[in-house]
Amino acid sequence: MKSLRFDTADLLCGLIFIALGLFFAVQSLGLELGTAFRMGPGYFPLVLASILTLLGAMILIQSMKITAGPVGALAWRGMLFILPAPIIFGLLVRGAGFVPALFVAAFIASFASERLRVPAALALATGITFFSVLVFSYGLGLPFERFGPWFRF
Repeated sequence: MKSLRFDTADLLCGLIFIALGLFFAVQSLGLELGTAFRMGPGYFPLVLASILTLLGAMILIQSMKITAGPVGALAWRGMLFILPAPIIFGLLVRGAGFVPALFVAAFIASFASERLRVPAALALATGITFFSVLVFSYGLGLPFERFGPWFRF
C-alpha cells in the first residue's frame, strides 16, 4: 500500500535552505544591485540567495515522499568509477594540463555505466574534452594550461 509521508531530514534541510536564502536575499537588497551587464556588489549575492531558496523549495517538495517499498541495491559500480574521477583530475591537471586530465577523468567516469564499452567511452571523453576546451578556454578565455609541463619536450 502506498502512503504519503514526510522525510523529516529533507523537510528540515529544505526549510533551512529557504530561511538562509531569504535572509541573504534581504541582506543583499541593502546593497546596490546594478544590472546584469554592470553588476553592483549586491547582484551576485542576490542571485546566489535566490538559487539557494529555489533549491530549498525543491528539497522541501521532495521531502513529501510516497513510500512504495524497500530501497534497491547500492550502485557500487557508479561509486567505484565516478568518485575517483575528480580526484584523478585534480592530481593530473597541474602536471598534464587541462586537456589530458579532463580526458582521463571523463574516460574513467564513463565506465560507471555497464552498457558503455571502450570505443564509446573514448568517443564520450573526446567529446567532453573538446566541448570543454571550446567553452572554457576559447569561449570564456579562462587562463589555464591546455597541456602542462609533462608534455613539454
